[in-house]
Amino acid sequence: MARSPALGTPSETIRGADRGAKWHGSLDADIIIANAPDPVFVSDLEGKILQANDAVSQLLGFRQDEVLEQSLSRFISPEETREFTAALREVVERGVMRNVVLNPRSASGEVIPTSLNASALRDPDGKVIGAIGILRDMRELDKARAYAESLIKNAPDPVFVSDLEGKILQSNDAVSALLGFRPDELLEQSLSRFISPQETREFTAALREVVERGVTRNARLNPRSASGEVIPTTLNASALRDADGKVIGAIGILRDMRAYEQVVRDLEKSKSELQEKILDLEKFEEVVVGRELKMIALERELESLRIKSKG
Repeated sequence: MARSPALGTPSETIRGADRGAKWHGSLDADIIIANAPDPVFVSDLEGKILQANDAVSQLLGFRQDEVLEQSLSRFISPEETREFTAALREVVERGVMRNVVLNPRSASGEVIPTSLNASALRDPDGKVIGAIGILRDMRELDKARAYAESLIKNAPDPVFVSDLEGKILQSNDAVSALLGFRPDELLEQSLSRFISPQETREFTAALREVVERGVTRNARLNPRSASGEVIPTTLNASALRDADGKVIGAIGILRDMRAYEQVVRDLEKSKSELQEKILDLEKFEEVVVGRELKMIALERELESLRIKSKG
């Protein structure tokens, strides 16, 4: 079977990683990397790319010979190069790194948003001599996120996004209009700043329900506005998930219940007034009926007297 030109021999010296150290990986490992559906590469601890599969070339638009033996700094910004170097230190210390944001520039000049997960590449003695990195193309996810953000921003109802600790990560103008706080006074704030301790506990319970069931409905919240007004609302929330489907927060929709509660109060008032009128009618009826009964009794007494007088 012909070997992919992107792959060196398994015992190829890992130049620059550790003098004299060799990677005695198996042919199976080479085949797995070559045929992985995601872009996979191997780098030394200085960030030089030693191995890359076809998916890397397809992602970046460079030929494999334009990728191999190149420093990753050729494809990313100086700031991200520093972040990647720090991530490599994390690989050395912990053996793994997750969700590092990289934005490599493709052959066409397009900046491609990706996330990087990497695990340690070790020599036969167990010493870390490099990293095996898997890139995830985030363009479609970023489009979906931008679309979701647009929906949230333009929603007519107050909508916010929180993490699982109740910290507000995003909110739309309708939230600011409801509570009277500027967006910068809401973002990164805990929801507990705006609701009572008891309701904070109830909201935490609602978040647990979101994690378990994916949704919570009609939770009562009474946030205090910038003017000090306590505003009755109901909260419906659904799960916010990461790319792997794990629940990482909640998307909440608030409904202003002031008008509804005013209608309820008006109905209660009308009911009370109606009951008072009924009582007045009943009293009036008692008076009228009593008067009628007295008149009937008087007429009977007069009739009796007339009969007696004739007799």
